[in-house]
Amino acid sequence: MKGVYGRLIDNHPLANIAFLMVLLGGIFSYLTLPRAQDPEINFNWVSIITTLPGASAEDVERELTGPLEDAIKQVKDIRFASSSSREGVSSILVRFEELSERQFDKRVNDLRREIQNKASAELPPDATDPVVVEITSSNGFPTAILMLHGSGGEALRRAGFLMKKELEGLAGVDQVIAAGLDEPELHVDFDPARVAAAGLSPVQVADGVAAWFRNTLAGRVRVQDREWLVRMEGKTPDPEALAQAAVVTPQGRVALDEIAEVVRSHERPSQLVSYNGRPSIMLSVTKQAGTNTLDLVERLQAFAGERNPLLAAQGVQLALIDDQTHATRHAIGVMESNAIFGLFAVLAMCWVFLGSRLALLVGLGVPFALAGTFIAVDLIGATLNLTVLLGVVIALGMLVDDAVVIVEAIYYRLQRGDEARAAVIGGVAEVGLPVLSSVLTTVAAFLPLMLLPGILGKFMFIVPFVVTVGLLVSLAEAFWILPTHVLALGMRPARRTRAQLLRERLTHWLRVKYARALVAVLRRRRLAALVLVLLVGGAGGAVATGLVKVQFFAFDSMRLFYVSVDMPAGVTPERTLAEAERAARVLGQAIDASELRSIASYAGLKFTDTEPVYGDQYAQVLVSLQPRAADMRDTGEIIASVRPLIEGLEGEASFSFLEMKGGPPTAKPISVKIKSDDYPQLRAAADAVLAEAAKLPGVKDLTDDDVPGRSEMRLVLNREKLARAGVNPAEVARLLRLYGEGELVATTRDGGEKLEVVVRARPETLNDVTELLQRVVPLGDGRSVQLGELVDHELRLSKGYIRHYQLTRAITVEAELDRGVIDTVEANDRLKAAWVQLQPRFPGVELDFSGELEDIQESLDSMTKLFLLGIGLIYLILATQFRSYWQPLIILLTVPLAFTGVVLGLIVSGNPLSLYTLYGVIALTGIAVNSAIVLIDAANERREAGMSVQHAAIYAARRRLVPILITSTTTIGGLLSLAIGLGGKSLMWGPVAASIVWGLGFSTVLTLFAVPLVYRMAMERGR
Repeated sequence: MKGVYGRLIDNHPLANIAFLMVLLGGIFSYLTLPRAQDPEINFNWVSIITTLPGASAEDVERELTGPLEDAIKQVKDIRFASSSSREGVSSILVRFEELSERQFDKRVNDLRREIQNKASAELPPDATDPVVVEITSSNGFPTAILMLHGSGGEALRRAGFLMKKELEGLAGVDQVIAAGLDEPELHVDFDPARVAAAGLSPVQVADGVAAWFRNTLAGRVRVQDREWLVRMEGKTPDPEALAQAAVVTPQGRVALDEIAEVVRSHERPSQLVSYNGRPSIMLSVTKQAGTNTLDLVERLQAFAGERNPLLAAQGVQLALIDDQTHATRHAIGVMESNAIFGLFAVLAMCWVFLGSRLALLVGLGVPFALAGTFIAVDLIGATLNLTVLLGVVIALGMLVDDAVVIVEAIYYRLQRGDEARAAVIGGVAEVGLPVLSSVLTTVAAFLPLMLLPGILGKFMFIVPFVVTVGLLVSLAEAFWILPTHVLALGMRPARRTRAQLLRERLTHWLRVKYARALVAVLRRRRLAALVLVLLVGGAGGAVATGLVKVQFFAFDSMRLFYVSVDMPAGVTPERTLAEAERAARVLGQAIDASELRSIASYAGLKFTDTEPVYGDQYAQVLVSLQPRAADMRDTGEIIASVRPLIEGLEGEASFSFLEMKGGPPTAKPISVKIKSDDYPQLRAAADAVLAEAAKLPGVKDLTDDDVPGRSEMRLVLNREKLARAGVNPAEVARLLRLYGEGELVATTRDGGEKLEVVVRARPETLNDVTELLQRVVPLGDGRSVQLGELVDHELRLSKGYIRHYQLTRAITVEAELDRGVIDTVEANDRLKAAWVQLQPRFPGVELDFSGELEDIQESLDSMTKLFLLGIGLIYLILATQFRSYWQPLIILLTVPLAFTGVVLGLIVSGNPLSLYTLYGVIALTGIAVNSAIVLIDAANERREAGMSVQHAAIYAARRRLVPILITSTTTIGGLLSLAIGLGGKSLMWGPVAASIVWGLGFSTVLTLFAVPLVYRMAMERGR
């Protein structure tokens, strides 16, 4: 084997060419990888949107949501289904179980098929086809938001259509959602009085328009020896041409313009948008998977710059009011800065202990390992995002660990006078097995993290992948490239320069002081063991007693937030928009101009944590902030400063805030679904839960989704009256639609746009809704009756929103928390305890505590299993190396020592224990054992040489002190910048780095004393 290895390291060209190829390939991959803030993952969520114009929430529940939920029941592997039925819109969110990509695609196809079959069989003809969309990190949130603003009217609407069409054609754009862009329509607004005077029925008017507005294709006609095409054209986008059409009656012809006004207009506005006080169209752009976010936004900026000179002549302009460029650049910049600081720290530590020549040799392994890692990231189709760079930062200090131990062993032999080739082969043979075990144990700790389920697992998958690949590439470099470079350079012991003498004195002083301290500890074995037990027990007690705060999710805020405006049901969108604009003016005055990028208002929809909500009574103010500089407030501080001003606005609107944050999406900290098909009991139970939630300290933005709808007049056909009058029920139904929002009678296309022809009664404002009952219904004998004489009516308040969760009627109570006052788990535990007391009052009601709590529990359960799996793998690797049952357990003692360091760090820094901290603890498991591995391996060698257990432990610890300090300090140095925020702070990734820094630093110190202590006690007892 040595002969094969010797020939390998003697082949300098092979090693150098491979080194260069990997390096160049890594640089190319790094420069060409698409940039994005977050990894691109499929959340296993599917959204199904179906509309039924003019329908109430109850109609939507009965006609759309119910049938579609029946279809969903036929699909397997669904984790939950949540639906909302609103006025005119059914929205269903389906979340599947954790499935492979292939299985998920199959289930989505099954879902599409079942939905389409049900839509064809049961949905009303007026309903739109269900739109089924998979929600991913790419399309879940807009990459950029553009605002087309101007004087309004047809010029703005037409420009909006063209801009949307052109934007959808840009490379990398997945979808453009246009808010405030209404579809064009030809309106035939008839005068009921003139129609009656002409002896016509509104139904005849509608049928007459439909008869005229059609194209008839007669086909081919033979003329002599040729064929002609014959077609009759009646469709026209010209309202004046349509106005000349006539309705034929027994008394003669009646031109449309005699009884109606024909105008080119647009559909009834469902959404209104305002920017800088002017009518606008908001264009939200989502990107395709794999698209470079930075490049896409640059293309959008260039697009706006090119189009604006042309749009100026039409009185409109296109502005980019928000994008993720700054957030992405900042996030990537933070990680890159910390990576650079970490690299310099690693090289500095190597220089301090090894000197410049050895530090350079060790340092060459870092770019090689990183280059190999970026090639692997490129090969799996990932983007260059925060999680990739986090993996790089975590791995950075560990990439030199194997090289440090190997080069130190080689250099030790060179100092003793060995020939270079013999020193290389002997040094690698001496430490090769413990180095391999050290790397494999670290990999064993990270590999299970790839199995973490749920959204968090998908989001974090790339971190252990990057660390694992980086370590394996560095291992190849340490065993092959590094020894080859040592031989090629003809390395000899360093000249005894002043710096070298200082270095030797430092290492000698450290070894002497450490050995004396270790001897003192070994003389007081029981006391030292008691101190260790107390330290570990104290760390567990600090977590159990709440001394360490718990905040499972802590995300970096985006420079964007929303102010949601909720108005009473039944208001017009114009009034809702006016309230949003009032709030926008307050925000514009309260936020400093240097911090504010743009403010836009829109009515008819609002965005929530999980889905958009539609309705005339909803509005939102979008506040985009400038990229944060050193002296600027963060998003949370700005919200806190303006919250009292907004909530203090008088009027009928209620206001709430939605702060946008990075990271995987989660629901609100409190999200309780109260379920029952008995609505009175359901409502009462929801009120009780709301009252209990309001008592919690730190609760804010407390809401429930059971909101009333607008007032409605419910009509029921009277059979007897219809029979006496001789009126067809279908005719009454058509008349009601014609007297209301109108009847769609024909369609055409104009300039690429779909143009609908709508016949309706001339719009007018009624003093009382019952005036509609006075509309005329013509009879067959020429007489007429009023609509009210054929129907019975009832005035009532409709439902505004009907929620189903797991196919059962539900009301969701949601709230945000001030996590400095109370954490998610405690808040939900208090609500659960309160519900135990309330449950007897509501026997038919169930509570479902999901939201952030569900994600926490899922992640905690999985992390526990993965932690045990990692420990098991590490134990297996150590047992293979040491051929012992007990020595691996001694090494694993470093795990609780590392956790003790993490807890100490949290207490000192005041940071909370989060899921990301626990993630760091699991990663730390594989790192912390490395020092113990090389220490016990050296002790075993000395025992085999004939030393006593105590002397073997002391001499091994003294011999391995410097490599242990180097590997620990380089790992800490690589992460220190990110942990303290030297290159920029991150709420998400800083705790991961800090947990590893504190845990490794503390465990290294304790390991140097605890492992020899336990080793001596265990080995002496074993004899």
